[in-house]
Amino acid sequence: MAVVNTLEGPSLSPLSLKPERAWSHAMEKRQLPDGPNARQRIYLIGRLRKAVKWATLFSQLCASKGDSRTSLEAEAYASYMKGTLLFEQDKNWEAALMNFKSARAVYEQLGKYGDLENQVLCRERVEELEPSIRYCLHKIGESNLPASELLQIGEMEGPAMDLFKAKLEAVMAEARTQQAASMTQFYWLGHRFPISNAKTRISILKAQELEKDLLGTTADSVPAEKRLVLFDKIFAAYHEARSCIRNDLVTAGSAENVKDDLNGLDKAISAVLGQRTIERNQLLVSIAKSKLTKHRDEKSEKSTRPEELVRLYDLLLQNTADLSDLVSSGRDRKPEEMAFAEECAVKSLAFRAQRCFYLAKSYSNAGKRVEAYALYSRACSLADDALQKLQNAATDDQLLTKELKILHEDCRSNSCIEHARGIIEEQKAPENLSQKISTISLSEAEKKFCLL
Repeated sequence: MAVVNTLEGPSLSPLSLKPERAWSHAMEKRQLPDGPNARQRIYLIGRLRKAVKWATLFSQLCASKGDSRTSLEAEAYASYMKGTLLFEQDKNWEAALMNFKSARAVYEQLGKYGDLENQVLCRERVEELEPSIRYCLHKIGESNLPASELLQIGEMEGPAMDLFKAKLEAVMAEARTQQAASMTQFYWLGHRFPISNAKTRISILKAQELEKDLLGTTADSVPAEKRLVLFDKIFAAYHEARSCIRNDLVTAGSAENVKDDLNGLDKAISAVLGQRTIERNQLLVSIAKSKLTKHRDEKSEKSTRPEELVRLYDLLLQNTADLSDLVSSGRDRKPEEMAFAEECAVKSLAFRAQRCFYLAKSYSNAGKRVEAYALYSRACSLADDALQKLQNAATDDQLLTKELKILHEDCRSNSCIEHARGIIEEQKAPENLSQKISTISLSEAEKKFCLL
C-alpha cells in the first residue's frame, strides 16, 4: 500500500521505498497457499516491524521537509503500517482500530482535493481499509470493550488528536488557497460578482465545502446535532467573507465601479446567509415536531409545547420577510430574482399556515374551543392559498406541496374534533352547573344572614 502522492527528491524517495519493501516481503509470506508456518510467521512479523520503523522515520522526515499534504499523507501511511502490524499480531485490537481509522480519515479528506486520479486512488485506500476496520470492531466486541472507548477519530480529544486536526485543517486550507486562485466570480440569481480579495475567496470556498456535506445526497443520514454544527460553521465562514468585503469597501475610495461590485457581492452573500438561516430554523422546527408527542418523564427530554413551535414559525416569517426585502431591493431585477421573491412569498404563506395551526393547538390545550376552531379553519384556508400559489409558481417543490396537503387534512380533522368537543361541553354545561349547585353547603352563620 504505497503513499498516494509520489514524492520527489533524493532525500525522500529512497526512504519511502524501505517500508514498502519490508511490507511487500511480509505480504509474500501472508499470501502463501497454505498460509505461513510458525517460522515464516516470525519472519512476517519481523518484516512488518521493519516496515513500521521505516514508515515512522519517513513520516518524521516528511513532517520536517515536506509540505502539509505530504506530511499528513505520510502520517496516514505510518498509521496503516502500525495497524497492519497489530492486526497480524492478533492483539491490541483497540490500537489497531485507532490506527486504521486515522488512516481512513486522512484519505477521505485528501480524496476531496486534487485531480481525478488522486481522488480515485484515495477512494481505493478507503475501501481497502474498511474490511480491517470491521474485523477490528468485531474482535473488540468479543473482548467486551466498553462502547464509550469506540469514539470516532474526529471526536477524540488530546494532544495527538489536536495535532492531527491541525494538520488536516492545514491541508484543507492549502487546497482552498489553490482553488481560490481559479475562483474569480460569485454567481447568484443571474448576477456575476468579481472577487478580487483572496481571503474572501477562501472564506466562500470554505462555506461551499461545508454546504456540500449539509445539502448533498448523504445529508439525510447526518444527525440533526451535527447538521446544526455545520450550519454554525457555514455562518462563520460567510460572516468572515462579509467582513473582508466591508474592509474592501472602506479602502475602495472613490472607485464607484469597485464599490458597486462589492455592494452587490455583499448583498449576494447576505442573501445566501438568509437562506441558510431559514434552513437552520426549519431544522429546529423538525426537531421540535419530533418531540411534540413525547410523554414527559424524569429520564427523557421534555416534550415540545405548541407555543414553542409558534415562536419558531415567528422567526421563520421574519427571516423570510428579511430575505424577500433584500432580494426585492435594487432597480434592475433579473428574472431569477423575481422567481425567488415569488418562492419566498409562497414559503411565507406556508409558514403562516403552520404558525396558525400550532396556535390553534395551544388554544385547544387551554380548553378554548371556539378560538381553536376558528384558528384551525384559518390555517386550512392559508394552506389552500399556499397550495394554489405553489401550483401557479415556476418551481415545483414536491416536499412543500406534501407538507401543505398534510397540514390541510390535519386542520380539517382538528377543526371537526374541536367542533364536536365544543358541542359536548355545551350540552354538559347545565348538568355540570346543577352538580356544582347541589354540592353547595352553607354554614349556620350564612343561613342566618340569608334569612335577614
